[in-house]
Amino acid sequence: MRLNLTYKSWKLVGNYSAHLKMRRDTNSPLPLFDTLENIGGADPQPLEWMGNNLQDYKKSVAFLNSYNGSPATFNAYRREVERLLHWSWRIAKKSVKELRRTDIESYLTFCQGPPTEWIGTQKVPRFIDKDGERLPNPAWHPFVATLSKSAHRKGKKPNVKNYALSSTAVQDIFSILSSFYNFLIQENYTEVNPILHVRQKSKFIRRQQGSAKIRRLSELQWQYVIETANSMANLTPHLHERTLFMMSALYSLYLRISELAANPRWIPTMNHFQRDSDGAWWFTTVGKGNKERQIAVSDAMQNALKRWRKYLNLSPLPSPSDHLPLFPKQKGKGPITNTTYIRKIVQQCFDNAIEKLKQDGFVEEAESLVEATVHWLRHTGISDDVKHRPREHVRDDAGHSSSAITDKYIDIELRERHASAKNKPIV
Repeated sequence: MRLNLTYKSWKLVGNYSAHLKMRRDTNSPLPLFDTLENIGGADPQPLEWMGNNLQDYKKSVAFLNSYNGSPATFNAYRREVERLLHWSWRIAKKSVKELRRTDIESYLTFCQGPPTEWIGTQKVPRFIDKDGERLPNPAWHPFVATLSKSAHRKGKKPNVKNYALSSTAVQDIFSILSSFYNFLIQENYTEVNPILHVRQKSKFIRRQQGSAKIRRLSELQWQYVIETANSMANLTPHLHERTLFMMSALYSLYLRISELAANPRWIPTMNHFQRDSDGAWWFTTVGKGNKERQIAVSDAMQNALKRWRKYLNLSPLPSPSDHLPLFPKQKGKGPITNTTYIRKIVQQCFDNAIEKLKQDGFVEEAESLVEATVHWLRHTGISDDVKHRPREHVRDDAGHSSSAITDKYIDIELRERHASAKNKPIV
């Protein structure tokens, strides 16, 4: 279904229409861009709130569509462009092509402390289906106040007054909006990239000495996690054989969550495990930036695949013609498409491992595992392997664009540095 922002799409009745009107009247923004699958339909009619900025909108859609090969990249770019458009139209009262350095500095300050009506407390879809139409979701907000996982576990609730923009988020603003303005220059829509003219980036970006710490599991935490997944699979195979295989793949193949879930451009299937002429097994995936890469499959990962296929009543290893989904749905047919569902599977394993760590007296390890996310498994696999594999091999399996990125996972110097400081006396 294509997004069609015609007047008909916005002319609604009842409470929904009243809510949308209230959002416009109180300067609380409505979403502009739908999902990757639904963006880019018929040109919208000039709506009252869009005024003379229709060309801004059209150029933005064209820019976002240029990233249609990567859902994750599209989502990040959509977020930043959407925020900028709303600020430019509502606060600065300008077209984005008119913004200059001082405007961008004001915008960055705004993002660090947006009005409370611009902030939500949960992530929700921008558009929803209603009576056959794709309509703006009144529960959506440009900014979202979040809590740490440990705070959630303690029963705390996010509060819009506690919203904070991280240094990484500010860096994303600089990077993404600079790309946006370079695109507008190429389209002859503007002649200036105001992002490049911001003189005191240090006012907004907190710089860190040395490399940022890689968020990963400790050796003990990973052992508890994979042993927990194995126990879950043994006790309830109909629920957790898939969990065990998923955890193994995330760690051993350094997969991102987007590489597990099927999407219109990529469906992981059994025959993405393939044997070459030397008898070595490889796994092919499409990752960040819509880049295809081959990953070397270890013997342990091959055994995990055999166990998974045995549970599914399949041959030990796939043939080139085996197009079955690698991660089928628990109920129904077809592959898993929802990354949120994958997160829930992984989180259940984390939660069980946390309880086991506590039972065994490893309270600090349990408490730090609370903050772990799916992506930590990729980081953990890379960090563990770079200790004994050539970094160039890890680099290519991980899909890093350079060895410098892989070098961030090498923590030998940090260990030596800490060891040399361990016995320093104070008196």
